[in-house]
This record gives sequence, C-alpha cells and structure tokens, in this order.
Amino acid sequence: MKLCPVNSKILRQLWSVVEQTQTSTLLGLDDADLVQQLLQQIDSTLSNEEVYTLSSYIFSRTNLIRDLAIARGV
Repeated sequence: MKLCPVNSKILRQLWSVVEQTQTSTLLGLDDADLVQQLLQQIDSTLSNEEVYTLSSYIFSRTNLIRDLAIARGV
C-alpha cells in the first residue's frame, strides 16, 4: 500500500494525544498495542490510507514516544 502524506492537523493531534496519555500506558504497552491505543484516540474520520500512513509513522516514533514519557515521569 502506498503511503500518503499525513497533514499537520493530524500530526498535532497525535502529539497532543501522546502528551495527554498516561506515562504508564505509553511505557507499558508493546509497540503494536501502543500504536493501536494512540490511533483509537485520533479523529476517526481518517481514510484507510491515512490510518496506514499514521500507523507507520507512530511505529517509527515509538522510541521517541517512550523517551518523552520517561522524561515526563522524572
């Protein structure tokens, strides 16, 4: 499947969700569950292509998401 660009509104929403999600949740889930958890909290009007692209984006940022959670918990 072809990756489509994710618009800035969706990216802002994703990082807002990351900031609002409890640290224990971000650190306690495996990668696949973390991606699903975050996707469920994003606007549900995304197309299948946008969901696929956003999933790939989140998977590629799981280490950063966890690093931010650790820094927030300190």
